[in-house]
Amino acid sequence: MIEDRNTEPAASAVCPCGSGLTIRNCCELDPRHVEIMPAERHAKQLTALTRAYHAGDHDAARDLAIEVLEVSPAQRDALGALFNLLRDSGNMRAAASAVNRLAHFYPNEPIVRSVAASFFLQHHEMPRAQLHGRMLVRLAPEEAVAHFLMGRVFLASHNAPAAEFHLRLAEQLSDPTKRSAHDLQAALAVSLREQGKFDEARSTFERISVAGGLTADMLLDWAALEQSVRDFASALALLDRADAVQPNHPPISVMRAEIHRQANAPKRALEAIGGQTKDASGTFEALLTKGQILDSLGRYDEAFACFEVYKARVREAGRQRYLADEANALVKSLKDFFTKGRTRLLPRATVREECSQPVFIVGFPRSGTTLVEQTLSLHSEISAGDELPIVNSLADRVQFLLGSPGAYPVALSELWLGDRRGHVDTLRDLYLNEANEMGVIIPGKRWFTDKMPLNETHLGLISLLFPRSPIIHLIRHPLDVVLSVFSNALTHGFYCASELETAAHHYALIADLIDHYRSVLPLNYHAVRYENLVTDQEREVRAMLNFIGVPFDATTLSFHKNTRHARTASYAQVTEKLYTRSRYRYRNYLKQLEPIVPILEPTIERLGYSIES
Repeated sequence: MIEDRNTEPAASAVCPCGSGLTIRNCCELDPRHVEIMPAERHAKQLTALTRAYHAGDHDAARDLAIEVLEVSPAQRDALGALFNLLRDSGNMRAAASAVNRLAHFYPNEPIVRSVAASFFLQHHEMPRAQLHGRMLVRLAPEEAVAHFLMGRVFLASHNAPAAEFHLRLAEQLSDPTKRSAHDLQAALAVSLREQGKFDEARSTFERISVAGGLTADMLLDWAALEQSVRDFASALALLDRADAVQPNHPPISVMRAEIHRQANAPKRALEAIGGQTKDASGTFEALLTKGQILDSLGRYDEAFACFEVYKARVREAGRQRYLADEANALVKSLKDFFTKGRTRLLPRATVREECSQPVFIVGFPRSGTTLVEQTLSLHSEISAGDELPIVNSLADRVQFLLGSPGAYPVALSELWLGDRRGHVDTLRDLYLNEANEMGVIIPGKRWFTDKMPLNETHLGLISLLFPRSPIIHLIRHPLDVVLSVFSNALTHGFYCASELETAAHHYALIADLIDHYRSVLPLNYHAVRYENLVTDQEREVRAMLNFIGVPFDATTLSFHKNTRHARTASYAQVTEKLYTRSRYRYRNYLKQLEPIVPILEPTIERLGYSIES
C-alpha cells in the first residue's frame, strides 16, 4: 500500500459517514492506491476481533476492525466485520459504503455479492441490489440460492416475469427435499400474483397453508392477492389469521386499514390503524396510510401533518433525498444534445411490422397514466405493458452498446457516423426483445402500453427508436400532481417526492424539458387532460383511440372492470367507477402548498390552469 495518498490535514479527519475510519480510508479512499494485504499480517488483531464480536463486545470489535483498516483498507475480514457492525447498529450509510468497498476489492466472491445484494434489497436500494444480484448469478449460475435472491430482487424491482423465471430455476436447482421450501414457494406466489395469475398464486399459498408453513408475512401477501380482486372479506379473514400467528404485527393493522379505506369505510380504517406510526421494517408506512385516511375524512390539516412526518422520517433514515444535481445535469445534457439542427441529422429506426408496437403513456407520477392504461388495455388490439423499465435501461447502457467515449445522451452522436447509423435499429430491437421477454408482446395484439413514470424524460430517445409510436401525455393541474406525489411513497424522479419543494422543482424541470422536446422534435404526440377525462370520458377515450389508429370500443369505458392487476399506487382508484373527487384536490391544502406556488406558477399558467380557492 502506498502510504502517502493524501498529505493534507483533512485526510486524518474522521469520515462524516460515521464508519469511524478516517476520511482518506473510507469514503474518499482511492482504490487505485490500495494493495490487498494477506490476513497473516494482522493475524493477532483479527483473532481478537473475532473473539470480541462473538463475545458481544461490539465496541472492542469495531475498534480492532478500524485499527486494521487504517493500515490495510482492503483487508477482507476487518472490512466484513465492520460492515456487520455498522449494519447491526443501524448506520446504513456507512454500512452501504463498506459493503460496496468489499465488492470492489473482491468482485468475484459470490458470498460478498450475496451479502451486498441482500443488504440493498432489505433497504429498498434496487439499482444496487440488482447490480450485485446479477453478478452473483454470473458467478454462481448453478446455485439455487443465487437464483432465489435474484428472483426476490426482480420481485422488489417490479419485474415479476423475470422474478418467476429465477424462482422456478431456484426450484429446479434446489435439493429435492428443499424444492417446496415455504419461503421460495411464497415468493413464487407473489410473482404470480403480480402478473395477474391469481388462481395459480392462490393455489400456491393454499399448498403452503396445508403444509402449515404460512408466516404472518406470507398471510399478508395472500391477503394482498384477495385485496387485488376486491374480495375484501377473504382478505380480512387472512389478516385475522396473520394476527393469530403474530399478534400486534404493525403491517397487519396497516393493511386492514387500507382494505377498509378501499371499501369506502374510512372511519373503520382509522380505527384499524389506531396509533400505529411505524411498521416492522421501520418504513413508517402506517403514517402515510393514516394521512390518506384522514384526507378521505376531510381532516386535511391532520392528513398533511402525517405526510410531512412520514417524509421527514424517511429522510432521517437516509434512504431518500432528492438528487438535485444529478437531475439538473441530466436535463441540461438532454437539452444541449437534442437541438433542432442536431436531431435532423439523427437516423430514425424503421418499424418492425411483424410484432406489436409500443404506445407510450407518459406523465408525471399521479397524473392519471394508470387510468389511461386500464382504459386502453380493455381494447381488443391493445395489451398492457405496465411500467416497463426498458427505456431507462437503454439510456443507462447506450454508451456501452454504441461503443461511445461519451455518456448518454452524447453517446447517441455515434448514430451520425456512416458505419453506426444502423445501430438505431439494434437499439429498437433490444427494446422489443426485452418487452417480449417480459411477456407484454402478445400475438394478435397490434399495440402494447408502456407507462413507466417519467419516460417523458427520454422522449428524444423514444422518438429515435419508435418515430411512429403514439405518445399519450397525461396533463393534470400541477398542484394536484405534486400534492398527490407528496402524499404517496414514490421513488421515481431522483427521489423528488421526499419533500414537497423538491417534488415541485422536479415537476417544473420535467415540464420545461417536455416543452423543449416538443419544440425540436417531430413527436407523434397527443395530450390528455385528466380533468377532461374524468368529466367527459367517452369524448377523451374516442380521441385517444382515434390517435392510436384503432376503432372505438365501448368496453374501454368500463376500465374499473379490467381484471388485470395494476401494480401502482393508483390501483385502488382504478378498480372503482370513474369519479371526480380528485379534481382540484389542491384547494383543500392551499395553506400547506403556499411555499411551492412560486415554483409551479409559470408551469401552471403555461398549461392553461389557474389557482382557485
